[in-house]
Amino acid sequence: MATTAPQTTATLPTEWRDFFTLTKPRVMTLVIFTAICGVLAAPGSIHPVLGFTAILAIAMGAGGSAVLNMWWEADIDAGMKRTMNRPLPGGRMRREDARDFGIFLSAVSVGLMGVAIGWLAAALLFGAIIYYAVIYTMWLKPRTPQNIVIGGGAGAFPPLIGWVAVTGDITAMPILLFAIIFFWTPPHFWALALFVQSDYAKVGIPMLPVVAGEKVTRRQIMIYTLLLAPIAIAPWYIGGTSWIYGSVAVVLSVLFVVLAMPVFTRMRAEVDAMTPEKTLFKYSIVYLFVLFAALVADRVAAYQGWIA
Repeated sequence: MATTAPQTTATLPTEWRDFFTLTKPRVMTLVIFTAICGVLAAPGSIHPVLGFTAILAIAMGAGGSAVLNMWWEADIDAGMKRTMNRPLPGGRMRREDARDFGIFLSAVSVGLMGVAIGWLAAALLFGAIIYYAVIYTMWLKPRTPQNIVIGGGAGAFPPLIGWVAVTGDITAMPILLFAIIFFWTPPHFWALALFVQSDYAKVGIPMLPVVAGEKVTRRQIMIYTLLLAPIAIAPWYIGGTSWIYGSVAVVLSVLFVVLAMPVFTRMRAEVDAMTPEKTLFKYSIVYLFVLFAALVADRVAAYQGWIA
């Protein structure tokens, strides 16, 4: 990966908002939500204070890895329109400060999880941080167009960790939750990459649309969408949920496939219009939120005795 000389001094004063921005709060929302769903949907119970502590540790770990991602990619962010105003390329923070902040958040999150919850959950959290900050950011992203496929595992850890925080073990259900996000990530991210591919091309990141072209990317979006559908329905199929989750998963997944079809058949993306790519990208976010909310609703219904 091409790098520029590291920035050691900030040209503008740093504010607390800049540190918060480094944690990627929009992405953090999804991380926290799926982690909470993992905690609430898991069988058994956890003391509210410990449950909050587990979510806090997951949030800190996700934030720390995001900070390290921005620290490493500061020069790349400077060359992309949608990221050039972030704190580091915007000259509002020293790179060393961002690095130290990321390491601090990551270390505290793992220690907190281990001491308060358990070392299996802490090991998974540590693995998630290393996966995103090192394996994806430093190794995969600048080297292979399949970066987002393999790197999707980083974002799939939160519900798994949340589940393990409650149960203390790994079973089929949390693995399926991991798999749902893993297979959801490529169509979600590649839909975005189709209409910002010029940014990636400019900074030399080998995203699939840049390296393999739009036709291959659209085909891959369709393939992963079709693979995602049965995996999303699988928790119902194996008896881990009731018809409440199952029916929601079926409807959401069918609609996902329907919205992916025009992306698959379209020849090119138009950046300045509400294209099928943008529609699919936005729907994919709603899809994951509603799917995991249905998982919690199913668990609540079973706990209250509303369903057999």
